Amino acid sequence: MKKWSELKATLPPETIERARRKTEAMLAAIELNELRKARKLTQEQLAERLGIRQSNVSKMERRADLHVSTLRDVVEAMGGELRVTARFADAEYDLDYIGRPNGAAA
Repeated sequence: MKKWSELKATLPPETIERARRKTEAMLAAIELNELRKARKLTQEQLAERLGIRQSNVSKMERRADLHVSTLRDVVEAMGGELRVTARFADAEYDLDYIGRPNGAAA
């Protein structure tokens, strides 16, 4: 098995940069339950703000996939704002209307 330093020396710079960006994105990602805890909220408190049962918050936090509208509701119940952005090499586009009723603006 090769060491990372040996493998890295044979890779094109673009591949190394792409790996670095993916690593940064993974490290910056936070799970929903960690976000709730970072905001110093219990599942019970979040459930009350969302008008659902605590058990539903628990189930939601274990899901790997959520509707954007559900995620937006959760973030807003925590006092935040969900921003959706499509990033390309040459441009960025705000898609903040996604997950709002009828695509309504913020």
